[in-house]
Amino acid sequence: MAVIHRTVLEPTKPELLAAWLPTRPWYVPGAGGPELAKAGGFRLDDPQGEVGIEFMAVTDTAGDDAVTYLVPLTYRGAPLAGAEHALVGTMEHGVLGRRWAYDGCHDPVLRTQLLALLRGRVLAQDQNTSDTPDREVTRSYDGDGGDLADLAAGAVDDREGTRLSAARGSTLRLHRVLRPAPDGPPALPPGTNGHVAGSWRTPDGSRARGLFVVLHGSPGDRDGRTGRPA
Repeated sequence: MAVIHRTVLEPTKPELLAAWLPTRPWYVPGAGGPELAKAGGFRLDDPQGEVGIEFMAVTDTAGDDAVTYLVPLTYRGAPLAGAEHALVGTMEHGVLGRRWAYDGCHDPVLRTQLLALLRGRVLAQDQNTSDTPDREVTRSYDGDGGDLADLAAGAVDDREGTRLSAARGSTLRLHRVLRPAPDGPPALPPGTNGHVAGSWRTPDGSRARGLFVVLHGSPGDRDGRTGRPA
């Protein structure tokens, strides 16, 4: 179980992300640098209790239209070997000391726990309260998305988000730019074999909901198959 500490971070997470986000191909440039505020998200527990795992939603209000991003992060007490390219930055934590923050798509601990969430083996945890499930996070998995144990270590960024490849041509795609569903549960694209959805705060204080992660089956899977939200 992750313990949420009420303490000071230097720099803050939005400050850390303000320098990193503009380097991503899916970043939407605004007027000048990003002006970021936390908008929501959830956490996952590391069974070993060593790595912090957070799926953070941050909203950039610098442009004419606010843009909300999904940023999966891991927090470690020492550098992750071979992941220099995925380092977002370092922070001084008031309780834990220096923490190395990584783009979690490149961290094997986050990938393992994300797949466990997708399959319903673990629960999403509240972002700000210890040992409290986040009931706003939904997920599905129909079991036909390839062998997810073979999820590739390499994460590929493009203008649409981040892609992780699994066996038999299946793809796990993270929606980095979050788009609210118009009404009710988010609609799943054709060929979807699993998903994770959640909510976030909009600049006017209301709640939005949309897809965070979608598992697309291989070309051999039946078109239009969708998982059942849990």
